[in-house]
Amino acid sequence: MPELIHSGKPIEEATKVAIMIHGRGATAASILSLSQYLNLDEFALLAPQAQGGSWYPYSFMAPDANNEPAFSNSIQVIDGIVKEILDKGFNSSQIYFIGFSQGACLSLEYASQNAKKYGGVMAFTGGLIGEKLNPAKYKGDFLGTPVFIGSSQKDMHVPLSRIEASAELIKNLGAEVKTLIFTDTQHTIRQEEIDWVNKNVLK
Repeated sequence: MPELIHSGKPIEEATKVAIMIHGRGATAASILSLSQYLNLDEFALLAPQAQGGSWYPYSFMAPDANNEPAFSNSIQVIDGIVKEILDKGFNSSQIYFIGFSQGACLSLEYASQNAKKYGGVMAFTGGLIGEKLNPAKYKGDFLGTPVFIGSSQKDMHVPLSRIEASAELIKNLGAEVKTLIFTDTQHTIRQEEIDWVNKNVLK
């Protein structure tokens, strides 16, 4: 199990828990720094640290076999954290996923493979994972969970076509999906994304 960094409220005192998943080459500490901008005061924050700073070695759209076994292991890591939270007496609607880039892809992928009523899924530049999208991989019902995806229309890592296809598939699993697509070409998290998420998901 990789290192898990705790921040925010102690889990015993929190009413909600956010699992925060960093991008490639980044750290758990770096994704936790988002808490300065997001409305997470009532949250316990849990951020796993990927081995070698990467959740899987290649592009999220590489042939599936190329990212194994790292990809399956990473899904298991997130599943282990979710089970730990549920064991502490929380229900799934008190669990939120927040990810950037590779972490955004992993957040969307885990939640969609295990769709149920979550507090929210916030994917800052990401899409579902796989060389081709395979709807048979995803099961459950999001029951109106808010899912946010923000990105550039010309992001160097995440094609707009994959974001649109992911949003459609996630909508079909019963989520309330919001995409915000920007005209700049930056691989970043924008103030407009922060504002939308704070107002509509972390309210």
